[in-house]
Amino acid sequence: MSDLNDAISDRRRQTRSSVYHYLYQSPEPRSKQDISRDLNLSLPTVYQNVSELLDAGLIEYAGTSQSAGGRPAMQLRILPGARCAIGISITGHRLRFAATDLSREEIAYKDLRHSLNVEDEGYSEFVAQQLENFIDENHIDRNRILGVGISIAGIILPEIFTVLYAPTLYIRNLSLKALIDAIPYSVFPGNDASSGGFAEWFGSEKRESIAFLSLAEGVGGAVLVNGDQYVGNNYRSGEFGHMCVEWDGLPCSCGRKGCLEAYCSAKRLSTDLGITLPEFFSGLENGNEDYAALWEDFKKHLVIGLHNIRMTLDCDIVLGGYLTEYLKPYIGELQEMLAETDPFDRECHYLRISRYSKDSSMLGVALTFIRDFLNSI
Repeated sequence: MSDLNDAISDRRRQTRSSVYHYLYQSPEPRSKQDISRDLNLSLPTVYQNVSELLDAGLIEYAGTSQSAGGRPAMQLRILPGARCAIGISITGHRLRFAATDLSREEIAYKDLRHSLNVEDEGYSEFVAQQLENFIDENHIDRNRILGVGISIAGIILPEIFTVLYAPTLYIRNLSLKALIDAIPYSVFPGNDASSGGFAEWFGSEKRESIAFLSLAEGVGGAVLVNGDQYVGNNYRSGEFGHMCVEWDGLPCSCGRKGCLEAYCSAKRLSTDLGITLPEFFSGLENGNEDYAALWEDFKKHLVIGLHNIRMTLDCDIVLGGYLTEYLKPYIGELQEMLAETDPFDRECHYLRISRYSKDSSMLGVALTFIRDFLNSI
């Protein structure tokens, strides 16, 4: 944005920002006359700022409005492809890539299985090369890439690029410096659940505080207060997967027993049974009694966790992670079960499923660059 920002006063920059964000938030193209009226700006001021944004390749003309008798007005909209960002999800023996444009639309996706471990020599170079392959395969303009976000299911200190603890990857105190150095773009590492929560918050019209519960290979979470993550004193806030829901219960990957993750991870319904999630839910629908018993236990412990989150934080709860793709038919049932435990609310519509589901962590960690870019305009 330096070409736009050079020698521009704060007031002019603020005006230009208001024009761009007006178009960004509008669900349909708008005219210069619309901008002038709705932002209370003079038409010459609008013309000047629109010209700057057009020259910078950030907005474009989008046809004309319907004529009301006079000359039809030219319509303007943002150019979503002016910039993009990429998110990478790192899990055990799996990489997922997703690229998003400025309008949060996914423009490319790739799911790659491999045999390397995160701590293996050459892993960083492998990921960096696969990233370049992903960019080439999808013809992404490198000059438009704002940055690359890396999503990992673990406690991360982004300031020093270190994963303190990632139970599902079986790692502690892992430096990400080699990986970040291997990637020739701006890089931001983030916790998968926190990133998913940010994606949900960023895409919401209300943008209220939320608790995000991620159900995937592991169970994680995040607390977002007006869009900012509450991280706690030790970066462990939102580790909902490791709150106890059954004293001396099932063993968890963290080494303790009775954690929510031990009862409500996707692995419990798939990997641990030697089947896939589609096979589990198909068998459930077809009356498999063993699956039905497991499902009842899963729901019971999930509702205990949800109840604890609600009673502690008193905000909306959003379910994310790839397991939620299969929970959509059951959200009403979960709300009813939750209502039976809630002493205050009889209709628990504060529980909902993320609009992004399986790709939320990659989208969220990429959106940190989109957010910073939008704030720079």
